[in-house]
Amino acid sequence: MAGAMWPGALPLLVLLAVLLHPSRCTQGKVNFREKEKQVLDNILGPGRYDARIRPSGENGTDGPTNVKVNIFLRSISKIDDYNMEYSVQLTFREQWLDERLRFNDFGGRLKYLTLTEANRVWMPDLFFSNEKEGHFHNIIMPNVYIRIFPNGSVLYSIRISLTLSCPMNLKLYPLDRQICSLRMASYGWTTNDLVFLWKEGDPVQVVKNLHLPRFTLEKFLTDYCNSKTNTGEYSCLKVDLLFKREFSYYLIQIYIPCCMLVIVSWVSFWLDQSAVPARVSLGVTTLLTMATQTSGINASLPPVSYTKAIDVWTGVCLTFVFGALLEFALVNYASRSDMHSDNIKKQFSTGEIEHSSSIDPSSELLEPDGSANFAMKPLVRHPEDSMSMDKLQQCEIHVKPRKKNCCRSWLSKFPTRSKRIDVISRIFFPIVFAFFNLAYWSTYLFREEEGDE
Repeated sequence: MAGAMWPGALPLLVLLAVLLHPSRCTQGKVNFREKEKQVLDNILGPGRYDARIRPSGENGTDGPTNVKVNIFLRSISKIDDYNMEYSVQLTFREQWLDERLRFNDFGGRLKYLTLTEANRVWMPDLFFSNEKEGHFHNIIMPNVYIRIFPNGSVLYSIRISLTLSCPMNLKLYPLDRQICSLRMASYGWTTNDLVFLWKEGDPVQVVKNLHLPRFTLEKFLTDYCNSKTNTGEYSCLKVDLLFKREFSYYLIQIYIPCCMLVIVSWVSFWLDQSAVPARVSLGVTTLLTMATQTSGINASLPPVSYTKAIDVWTGVCLTFVFGALLEFALVNYASRSDMHSDNIKKQFSTGEIEHSSSIDPSSELLEPDGSANFAMKPLVRHPEDSMSMDKLQQCEIHVKPRKKNCCRSWLSKFPTRSKRIDVISRIFFPIVFAFFNLAYWSTYLFREEEGDE
C-alpha cells in the first residue's frame, strides 16, 4: 500500500521543495530603490517634464501657483551698527503642488522621492530683496534637497548664510530697539502667475538659546509686503525681527566712566587756589580724556544728521568738565584781584596813619586871626542840630533791625571772592549734574517705553 502511494507523492514533494527554496522567497521582495529610479525616469524622463513651465493653479486651474514658505533661523552672527546690516544663517523651505509629478506610492510604501538637482524641476524665482551678500553651504555635500510626494507636492529645503540690510534709527542709542527685516519676493513672476504664502501654523522657527553679544531677540512678526512696479505687482513676504540692545555693556563702558571723569574734574574745587599747576593739569587731563572718550564712541557709529541719546550724554559731560576748567580761570582771576585790593588797602591804611600823626589834634580847634596868631574856635551847637538828632533817635526806635541772611552769613566766613567761588562750585556743579541725570534718564526711558507701545 505504501509502495503504491510513493510514485504519486514524489512530484508533490518536489513542488513543495521548489516553492520553499530561499531563492524563490528572495524573488518575492520588492526593491524600492529600483522602483524609485523607475518612477523618477517615468516622471522626469526626456519629453515627459518641462522645468520651464510653471505648475497650474489650485485644482488644475489657470490661476497662480501658490508657494508656501517657512524658515528655521539657526543663528545670528552679528548686528553691525556702523554699516547697518546683520548676518544670519537659516534653513529656507518652499513647498508647492505640481500635478505633473504625481506617482504611484505602492500602497504607501514609497513615501517620497528625493532629488539633489534643483534644475530638474520647476523652481520659484524667489530672491531676498534686502540681501547684501550670501552663500550656500557645500560641506561636505551641498546642503540642499528636493522631496517629491505622491500627490505631486514638492518640498525644497536649503541652508544659506545671508548678510542683510537693516536701516536703523539711532536717536535713542544705546537705549534703543531695532527692527531688522528679512524680505523675500518673486523676481520675474507677477501675482497673476506666482503667489508666496506663509505656511500655516509656525512659519518661522528660531533655534533655542540664541545668544547675541549686545542684543536680545525679543520677538518676530510675519507679514506680507507685495510691491507694485511698472511691470506689475510682485508677491513678497517679510519677517520682522525685534532686537533690544543690551544696556549693561554701555553702562559699564560709557556712562560710568564719563560720570567718573566729571566727578574727578570737581576735585579741582577742593584744591588750594595757589596750586596752579595741579589744578590746570587736572582740568586739562580730564578734558582731553573726555574728548577722547567721545571720539571713540562716535567712531563706532555711522555719521547721522540727528542727535543721539549718547551725544546728549557725552556733550553735557564734556561741558561740565570744560566748566570746571573755566571755573579755575575765574578763581585765578578773582585771586589776583583780591591780592591787588589787599595791597591797595594796606598802602592806604599806612599813608593815613602817617598823615594823621603829622597833624596836631589841637589845630582843628585853632583858627588864624589874620595876624599869624591862632585863636580858639568856639564850640557852638545850633538848635537845628539838636532837633535833627532827636528825629534820628526816634527813627532808630521805629526801624526794625535787618534779619540775617543765612547764605550771606555763611559766605561771610570766606573773606576772599576766589574762595567763595570755589565753595559755591562745590555745591552748584553736583546739584546741576544730578538734575541733568534725573531729566536725562526720565526722558529717554519714557521715550523708550513709548516706542515699545
